[in-house]
Formats: sequence, C-alpha cells, structure tokens
Amino acid sequence: MVKIKFIFIFLLTFGLNAQKLASDTIADLELESDEVQVKTKDSSIIYPADSEADNRSKLVKKGDAHFDNLWYAKAAEYYDAAIKKSIGKPSKHLLSRAADAHFFNSNIKKAYELYDKLYTDYENEVSDNAIFNYIHTLKGTGRKRRANRIMAILNKKNGKESIENAAAIAETAKEDPQFKIKNLKINSKYSDFSPMYFEENKILYASAKDTLFLNTRKYKWDDQPFLDLYSAKVDTTNNDASGTYPFSKNVNTKYHEASASFSPDKKTMYFTRNNYGKKIKRDKKGVNHLKLYMSKEVDGEWTKAVELPFNSDNYSTGHPALTPDGKKLFFVSDMPGGYGGTDIYVVDVLENDTFSKPRNLGLAVNSKNKEMFPYISKNSLYFSSNRTEGLGGLDIYKSTFSPDGYKKAKNLGAPFNSSRDDFSLIIDEETEKGYFASNRPGGKGKDDIYSFKPIRKEMPNLNEISGYVVDIITGDSLTNAIVALYDNENIKIGEVKTNDEGSFRFNNLKSNIEYTLQSILDGYLEKTSLIKTKENELVDIIQPMSPVNELKDEMIVVENGVKKLKTEMIFFNFDKSNIRQDAAEELDRLVEVMTEHPTMVIKIDSHTDAIGNAAYNKYLSGKRATSTKEYLITQGIAASRIESAIGYGEERLLNDCGDGVRCARELHQQNRRSEFIIVSQ
Repeated sequence: MVKIKFIFIFLLTFGLNAQKLASDTIADLELESDEVQVKTKDSSIIYPADSEADNRSKLVKKGDAHFDNLWYAKAAEYYDAAIKKSIGKPSKHLLSRAADAHFFNSNIKKAYELYDKLYTDYENEVSDNAIFNYIHTLKGTGRKRRANRIMAILNKKNGKESIENAAAIAETAKEDPQFKIKNLKINSKYSDFSPMYFEENKILYASAKDTLFLNTRKYKWDDQPFLDLYSAKVDTTNNDASGTYPFSKNVNTKYHEASASFSPDKKTMYFTRNNYGKKIKRDKKGVNHLKLYMSKEVDGEWTKAVELPFNSDNYSTGHPALTPDGKKLFFVSDMPGGYGGTDIYVVDVLENDTFSKPRNLGLAVNSKNKEMFPYISKNSLYFSSNRTEGLGGLDIYKSTFSPDGYKKAKNLGAPFNSSRDDFSLIIDEETEKGYFASNRPGGKGKDDIYSFKPIRKEMPNLNEISGYVVDIITGDSLTNAIVALYDNENIKIGEVKTNDEGSFRFNNLKSNIEYTLQSILDGYLEKTSLIKTKENELVDIIQPMSPVNELKDEMIVVENGVKKLKTEMIFFNFDKSNIRQDAAEELDRLVEVMTEHPTMVIKIDSHTDAIGNAAYNKYLSGKRATSTKEYLITQGIAASRIESAIGYGEERLLNDCGDGVRCARELHQQNRRSEFIIVSQ
C-alpha cells in the first residue's frame, strides 16, 4: 500500500525506475492474450521446488512479467498458484515476489503470511527492503512487539541504535485521541484520497471510482479504474461531504490525475498527472514518471494544463502544496541527490508563472524512506512517511516552521495514524477541523477519506459553594455541624458534616441559582442562609450559628439539633385547613413566647396524613401552613418574623402510616400537624 500511495495512487512509482512499464494498451492486450487460467487445475504438471525450476515455471514467469510491469494484482494470482503447486519449500525468489505483489496491492494480511514465511525460511538472505515491508505488515496485523524486535535486529545489523525509534513508537501509540473522525459519504469501493480545499464549502479529491456506463479502463496495478479529480459539497454541520461531480474535462484525462492544490484566489491549480502528451512518455528504462501540471481558470473554464519547468522525463515530481500566501510550492520527487526514496522539495513561485530552482527541505523533514503528500498551513508542514518510527504503513507527521527552518517532524499519533496507511491530511488550524485518507480497517474501499474535528472537552464545572460554620459569639469553628443545601425548588441536593476546621463544600452546582444553606448542630439554633452561585466560580460563605438561649423557656426545646417551639401539635380536621379551637389555644401560647423574645424568627412546616392523592395532600398542607401563618399575624406577630410557611404533604410522616398501610384514626391524626422551628432568637 505504501507504493500504491505514492507510486500508483500516484500514478506510477517514485523510486522504481528499474521496473519497466507496459508500453501502451496494445502491449497490455498482447500479454493478456497469452495468459493461462490460473485457477485451472492440471494434475499432470509438477513444478519442482528449487529456485531455477521455480523461475522456469510458466506460472512464475507470467507472474514476473506482470510484476515487472507493475501489475501487482494479476502478478499475485500467478505467484499464489505457483506456491500452491510447489513441492516442499518455495524459493526465496517466489516468496519475495509474491509477498511484494500482495504488499503493493494493499493485501496486508496475505503479505504478512508470505513475508513471515520468507523471513523464517531465509532469514539471513532476506533483503533490507523485504524486512522493512515485513515490519510494516507486522504492525498492520497487530503484531507490534515482533515488529519492534525485527526492527531492532535490522538497525543493529546496519549499525544503528533502535532505542530511540522504539521509544518514539511507544510514545506515538499512547497518544490520547483528541479528535473524532468520520468516514465520508463520498467514499467508494475504490481508492478515494488527497482531499483539498476548493471553493467555499467544497473540496476537491482524487478517486478511482467508475464513472463510465459501459466501458471502464482499469489500471493493472490494482485492477482499479484510473484516477480522476472530483469535487464534493461539504456539510459543515455533520462534518461530512456529498454531491460528487467530476472536475473539468480539460484537467481529467484517460490516465491518472490526482493531488491538486490551489492559489489563494482559486484561479490557478497545480496537480499530478502521468507524463503524458499525445501519448504516454517513458524514460530509457521504459518507466512512465509523474509530472506536475498547472491550469488556470478563465471565464469559468479551466485551461488546458501545462507542465512545470522543473519536471523531468527521468524522475517523478508530484503532490503539489502551495503555502497560504501562494508564494511557495512544495512537492515530492525522487530526483537525484535526495535522502531517500522520495523527498519533499520547495520552489519559490515567481512572476509570470516562473519558479526558482527546487530546494530539498533537509533531514528535519526527509528521511531515508519515503516522504509524500505535503500540506502547508500558516506555520506548519504536514506530510506522510513510511519511516520506521511509525504505527505501520504511511503515518502522518507535522513539522513546525521557525526562523531557523523546519523543526524535527513529530508523528501525530492516534486517531490520525493507524497500523495501515494514513496520508494526505489537510487542516484548518483555526477550527482544528480537516480531512485525511486511510486504508485502515472498517472503510468502504481501498482508501477512504475521513473528516476529523476536535473533541471539545466540557469546561470543568467550577460552580461551588464553600464555607465555614462558626459560633456567632466566639467565632470558633464548629465541627460536625450538619450542613444541607436546597435548590430553588426546595429540593435537598446535598448534605455534609463540617470537618475539624468547621468547613464544608458543595460542588458541581448550576450557575446563577439561588440556593438555601441550612446548618444544624446540637446546642445551637438552626441557621439558614440564601446564597446565589455565579458563572462557573467558587462562592464563599460564613455560616454563623447562635448558641441556645440560656433562659430555659419551657416552650423552647432542641430536637435532633433543631430548635423548636414546643407546643401541642396544631392539628387539623380531615381535609380541612382552618384553625380549630384547640389549635387556636396552642397558637396563642406560641404568640406569648414570641412576644417575650421579640427578635425570634420562626418558620412553619405543615404536614398531612397519607390518605388520598399525594399531590393534593401537598396542596392541602400548603393551605394549612398559610392559615397558621395568617393566624399568628392576626395576633400581632410581624410577617417578617415568619421566615417561611411551607407544606410538605405526606413527605414527612411521623409513623408508618404510609400509602397502602391500614392505621387507626389516631395514628393518621398524628401526621396532620404544623411545626414551628426557631431560625434565630
């Protein structure tokens, strides 16, 4: 898949100049006319297992012919058949060629099986390139530990230190995914890749999708149609794309077009195409290279493409990427003098469609392996590479720009990179959204385009109420005070005890809500306070509590830390809220006490039994609380001294006479009551 991405995802390969490409379609047909049926069983033919006999066999010869023409899908069929017919151990040549054919055709699982057998049977004779591909198939099939061991052996063999690479792989694999990815609707069963921002809410991308109704010309590398450029409409709401249309006929041809980049005004485009005039052009070795082309939009139409002046018939150039200001053009090439298979270069875009000489970006970006698919943001370079410190196949890297040049590239990690090929990333760094391509498991075709967007972590909820409970006279902290918090609907949402320092805390609260804070402690009057939260910040409060008055008024008692006015229960008739005569007498005693303590503030809690509907009971208790409050006011108690008058219905029964429980009338009567709690004295 690595070579598909750069060789024939990009038309042909960068770095396979020694391999011969078929001369034209007629040559393709001539070769096919002499092909044998691979799946035909012929028990009379036995192919010896030694190397020379292997190479003489018809199946291997046919496989080699297809392999040398880069027709890996067809070559793999012949090699598989030859291996099946082999007696004993297949030759190194056959295993190596078969593994490479499947590897270049993205069949990672089958390639792993063949490389593994090749390495097992011929460990000391396997080439570094085959071992390198073997390592990628190990990663691609989840065998990362063995991949690291084999890589360490390879590095040691070449006199290199493997610890740094192993550490880089471990760090990359542990990246915490901060982005959500999505497979786009536009993907087909073929290769779809190289997205690029185009018009507003549109992207341009390369695809091998079949758009011909009757006759489809297929590319023998992987038996897919040739690549063309397509546009698609972006759905920003769902981070998706749809509505695919072929790009201009003046740009798309019967051969490959891919990897486009646009000037800032979207009037000039650069793209990759086969070296093609009136017919396919080849070098002395028969290789058709890639070239960069330019087209301009004139009156709504794209002009016939012209090739750039630094192209060559003897090496490939491709994967264009313009800087946001349009002043520099980055690209990939296997031109002589590079560091590896393919390197990233840059030229200055000058006046009158002229360019400076290409400059290699150096070892901060390039390696001995392949670098490709550059994309330039304001201050960063994104690209893909199959260097060893990756998760498998092509990985996406980022190098930031400084006045001293590009810094050492860093692997982006998950979820951008996987054990397979990940490449052609573009990004809007302001929104942190973008697209990339991958052939990871779970896709729709050979390569798919994925969108990504950041996972916006919710801001931590900093709404808290924190404070101390203290003695109002001495200022001492009060330990083990029960502090309860009620919301604006009088629902208790939390209860804690103060610690040794008298402190308490309630967190994860709502913004701009008025809460009620209640504190209770034996020997002190109950204390309630209203406190309002702010916008995601801490609110502090001091909750002072008053000691119980030393005057031992016989009507003032403390029950479970709550100071109350001791009266006989203020009872009500069934389904009634009016004050009975006996209740009035008790309330008159309460008035006397409040008159003796002119600063006393109380609250009234009224209750019902569990007979009847709970909602109605709550309504009835509310009426009882109100009638009790009104009676006290008529007797001269100021309304401001009654903090609240709340009905709780059947929520706070004094016994077990709840719903469905048969109880005597006297027991139900106990629950029909009003209570008087001293808030302050």
